[in-house]
Amino acid sequence: MTPLLPGFDEVSSVREGVRVRALVGGDGPPVLLLHGYPQTRAMWHRVAPELAREHTLVLADLRGYGDSDRPADTPAHEPYSKRAMAADQVALMESLGFASFAVAGHDRGGRVAHRMALDFPERVRSLAVLDIVPTLHMFENVDRAMASSYFHWFFLSLGSGLPEAMIQADPATWLRSRFEGRHAGPWPFDERAMAEYERCFSVHATCADYRAAAGIDLEHDAADRDQGHLVRAPLLALWGELGYVGRNFDVPAVWGRYAERVTGVPVRSDHYVCEEAPRDVAHALSVFWEGAL
Repeated sequence: MTPLLPGFDEVSSVREGVRVRALVGGDGPPVLLLHGYPQTRAMWHRVAPELAREHTLVLADLRGYGDSDRPADTPAHEPYSKRAMAADQVALMESLGFASFAVAGHDRGGRVAHRMALDFPERVRSLAVLDIVPTLHMFENVDRAMASSYFHWFFLSLGSGLPEAMIQADPATWLRSRFEGRHAGPWPFDERAMAEYERCFSVHATCADYRAAAGIDLEHDAADRDQGHLVRAPLLALWGELGYVGRNFDVPAVWGRYAERVTGVPVRSDHYVCEEAPRDVAHALSVFWEGAL
């Protein structure tokens, strides 16, 4: 991790027996950065140095990912709900002395950040979601393109044990397949980061994450919609215009149904925006935070 993110210090916090780990660096207003599947905090290594010039960055591993703990799952998958993951990260930020902060999340981390902004509105000063539309919207708009591009959502959520058995037969091949065909141009991933993702990959925990997304997370999201709850913090929707999300959704319009104030910014990339277009992502986040923090 040190060659990828020099100058960052290791920290951790424990909530209800689950320890989450993070790196902290930089100086300025606090920002929590959350990674996606099947990555870790290492995914920010091309963006963080630029952002750390004017912000205190907390690069956290979600529970079940990276070096954070991997609690046992339950039949309803509460331990891997985005509500539980969000509460972990709020506790982490509080332990560092940050009562309120900005949060940015890519992929799964964006879904955790979305839940955090709903459950802890007094904590979240601003929200940036990278290359996603809300989970509820995705499941309510399944078509052939979505099922093809996001087949792993349905595969990983199977509760039969089949996903675990198949992935554990060759986890490295499965993990690399999640990156192949979902980026634009030459291979953009640092092999040191790829080695970190492989070192930390938990089949059990990540399947639990997707099972929660297909069940309890949808219940939470639907309840918020039924009650008219919207994200009150300023929201930046940033997406890769060459990827599935950019090709298939009017991203700002979709997020406008879930948040009060939405800014939309596309970048020239596929799904892995922080690796494919790090300068554009850093610039968009910096401009957004100038007006939101």
